[in-house]
Amino acid sequence: MSRASFLGFLAAAQALVGGCAASEDQPPRASVSYPPVFRADFPDPFILEHEGRYLAYATNTGGANVQMASSTNLASWQILWDERTPSRLHDAMPVLPSWAKAGFTWAPEVLRTPGGFVLYFTARHAASGLQCIGAASSHDPRGPFTSQASEPLVCQYELGGTIDASPFRAPDEQLYLYFKNDGNNPGFNKPTELFAQRLSPDGLSLVGNPVSLSRNDKPWEGRVVEAPTMVAREGSYVLFFSANDYAWHDTQRVSSYALGYATCEGPLGPCVDAPNNPFLASTSQPCLSGPGHQTVFRSEGRELLAFHSWAATAECRPAKRGRFMHLVQLSWQNGVPQIAPLEPR
Repeated sequence: MSRASFLGFLAAAQALVGGCAASEDQPPRASVSYPPVFRADFPDPFILEHEGRYLAYATNTGGANVQMASSTNLASWQILWDERTPSRLHDAMPVLPSWAKAGFTWAPEVLRTPGGFVLYFTARHAASGLQCIGAASSHDPRGPFTSQASEPLVCQYELGGTIDASPFRAPDEQLYLYFKNDGNNPGFNKPTELFAQRLSPDGLSLVGNPVSLSRNDKPWEGRVVEAPTMVAREGSYVLFFSANDYAWHDTQRVSSYALGYATCEGPLGPCVDAPNNPFLASTSQPCLSGPGHQTVFRSEGRELLAFHSWAATAECRPAKRGRFMHLVQLSWQNGVPQIAPLEPR
């Protein structure tokens, strides 16, 4: 991975991306361009604003369990490097808990608490071989995050394991954790569902029982719903999620991965999938392949949405450089989320 960061300015056009994920027989529709703001392999991005800077966390790569990048303006991003060993990536969680096996640390998200910061992550459970969710804490959002737990925070062993933890602070300050059972694990072949469960005030333990909010029951979702993100707005709740196979196979014109949402009566549901899903899907002109694993955050009075997509050539073929990070502006019209290119500030 190069140290260089690339400045990406998003197009000035305004439009809403809609429609369905493309099939092999029907080319995807043309769409507005949402070029990446960070052209490095940075899957499953999460962004936290801290002391005038933006800190981004992503799935493991290059020897780091949790890689990080930073920005002051959201347009230009730099990978963080280890201060003591500049040739190595900075690792927000350099030591995994005893239950976890290295090399499979995915989808980190961070919650700010009165005691500091809690990092939620997915890792391989050494004893069972399943992917499970852990929590680690730090006084500094850059880490090192540490955990002395001997077992995962949550792992649905009978449902294929658990991945994609996402914390949420409701307007009444109650904390919740959202996650997905890994039912598409080939050894289980079960439906995938999105769950919610209450968290303790310190964010380090779960309270009560998980509640199922959604499952893969629509054709566009394929065998997978995952990456839940809950948003509260004007007394209502919206659950964003990603669906279908995240990969970009050589036999596909573009990846079938896409982004949808559901409207919910409360943080624990019930939730109803939007009829216009997916609201952000792959297109070949301009090329956007496999947009998904979104996160929502606020900056300077704006609501923003980050996601990743596959690096592509000019001919819209896999560039074999991993998944790049994108940023768009999120707005609402009659309760329906809309995205537009992010205007520089």
